[in-house]
Amino acid sequence: MQDEPTPIELIKAVADFLRADITPQISGHAAFKLRVAINALDLVMRQLSLQDGSDAAEAASLSALLGEQGSPADLNRILADRIASGEADLQTPGLKDHLWQTTLAKLAVDQPNYAAYKRELEAKLSSTPPSS
Repeated sequence: MQDEPTPIELIKAVADFLRADITPQISGHAAFKLRVAINALDLVMRQLSLQDGSDAAEAASLSALLGEQGSPADLNRILADRIASGEADLQTPGLKDHLWQTTLAKLAVDQPNYAAYKRELEAKLSSTPPSS
């Protein structure tokens, strides 16, 4: 195990520095490319932060759906094969929910400010009973 700062903290520090100290100094195409680079750093930071939890949730969901054990990549191949062969479709119990939850997990990394994603999170939060 490495000491601090963590990779996430390092990436955040670089992105924050670029955003606050460098972005105001440039314009035009260079500013556009800098924004793309900052967005890439932000995406990597979100992926590192969320990957373990989303991979575990996806593997658990796939295992329950397929009745098999394995890595998310292996289980996704099995699911793809079953869909391609017609053995599984949207009428398969649990498949639609699995696909929706997986999509939301991917949006959390790739497009966390996407309006439809935010609406779904708000709806999910408002339907969750308060914990005691």
